[in-house]
Amino acid sequence: MDDKKTIMAIGGHIGDMELTAGGVLASMSLEGHKIITVALTGGEKGNPPNMSVADYRKQKIEEANKFAEMLNGEAIVFKYSDGELPVNDEVKFKLCDVIRKYKPNVIITHWKNSIHKDHAATHQIVKDAQFYAGLPGFEREYPPHYAQGPYYAENWEDPYGFKPYTYVEVTEEGFKLWEKAISQHWFTVNSTSFKYKEYYSHLMALRGCEVRKEYAQAFNVEEMSKRVFVNAF
Repeated sequence: MDDKKTIMAIGGHIGDMELTAGGVLASMSLEGHKIITVALTGGEKGNPPNMSVADYRKQKIEEANKFAEMLNGEAIVFKYSDGELPVNDEVKFKLCDVIRKYKPNVIITHWKNSIHKDHAATHQIVKDAQFYAGLPGFEREYPPHYAQGPYYAENWEDPYGFKPYTYVEVTEEGFKLWEKAISQHWFTVNSTSFKYKEYYSHLMALRGCEVRKEYAQAFNVEEMSKRVFVNAF
């Protein structure tokens, strides 16, 4: 039996999941699991001063592909514009079709409370798309598929009410691969408004300390998913 999994990380922008779940994705890719990143917008409106929004979108898509290729994975970028992600059935069913096509075992996405509207929108879109993908009554091109999760990644822009619940180890080899791959994203090392790579490097070390590992990334889950049944104490 094939024990390899497919992990799908769905972000509001290119770079979101690569930062917040990238260490885990890199570690799992080295173990032979399949990695798919999905960005619902390009995240192109954080463009450098000397570059147009349109040109930065092209660059961002190239960066997403480079990151995924370094993890032997695949990157998917939706057509929607940064800051203008709609929450409607068009985008939900589009994502439903991607989930049914790639059949991920696990879905990762944003926590619900965010300072960024695209992140909050992505949270709702992913939950509904997961529901649509798993329900046979919705007849689409691909057969129904139910993926575990979503697991909600830890993001400095999605802090309100986020509590680390599930910790996943980032191996030393995975961390090294992530460091190289995330550097493909211009904003993670050149932004003057936030030290993205530095922040998430330290966060992985902090979460690792909490579970007695070198590095880890933490995720939250729905309250209903925290119920545990045991036969006896």
